[in-house]
Amino acid sequence: MTLAQRLSLYEKLMRLDKPIGILLLLWPTLWGLWFASAGRPELMVLWIFVLGTVLMRSAGCVINDYADRDFDAHVARTKDRPLAAGRVSGKEALLLAATLSVLAFLLILPLNRLVMMLSVPALFLAASYPFTKRFFAIPQAYLGIAFGFGIPMAYAAQLDSVPLEAWLLLGANIFWAIAYDTEYAMVDRDDDMKIGIKTSALTFGRFDVAAVMLCYAATLVLLAYVGWRQGRGLWFGAGLGVAAAIAVYHYTLIRGRDRTRCFKAFLHNNWLGAAVFAGIALDYWLR
Repeated sequence: MTLAQRLSLYEKLMRLDKPIGILLLLWPTLWGLWFASAGRPELMVLWIFVLGTVLMRSAGCVINDYADRDFDAHVARTKDRPLAAGRVSGKEALLLAATLSVLAFLLILPLNRLVMMLSVPALFLAASYPFTKRFFAIPQAYLGIAFGFGIPMAYAAQLDSVPLEAWLLLGANIFWAIAYDTEYAMVDRDDDMKIGIKTSALTFGRFDVAAVMLCYAATLVLLAYVGWRQGRGLWFGAGLGVAAAIAVYHYTLIRGRDRTRCFKAFLHNNWLGAAVFAGIALDYWLR
């Protein structure tokens, strides 16, 4: 195998060819940075968190595929992933994940001690999430913590403290992750049932659509509360309004539980996160 072919396999293993995961991890991190900095994050901090998001999401994908390599081989949508197909070894995958994690840690060295302390649970969450599908009824909640841990880290970087608002934003992200990853799990429901993986789509059963919509509502309520505490105004409210309209659109996609439409709803969550961020950024910029 040539070097170019090997690098192409690593790219697929890191999911760099499918950036939706990076965006779903990036948006809540940016929410936190903008709130913590009153709309004026330090440029160096911003770049560190953007690059760190790419590195840690990539590392998380590698660890996820390593943990699921035996399961993925039996799922139509994932059977051709490099590890499941045997084109990359487990040892290679672990070495790649370790390298990405070390690079992410090196990125935060210019930041304060609190950020470095928080990086330890952040790494643990990213590494342990794939294994929660064996025993947690709603592993998507754990994913929400892992994907949202950039929020308290962003507050720590800007303020050298983690106030209540950071944890409220993390709570909002947990509900959002349950919503979008349940839509994702609805795509693989039958395969997951056969191989014994636990997901929110299976746990919620026939109430899956209702659960998704309730989680969207909880996300928006928590975000609105944080905005109210921060004294945000019209533009922030407009961003939440657009996000709410997007959530309603997702209902029209998932209510029939069609696999293709559920996956479309999952991918479309990028725009929900972007709408919330646009509202936050515009509100600080225009006031």
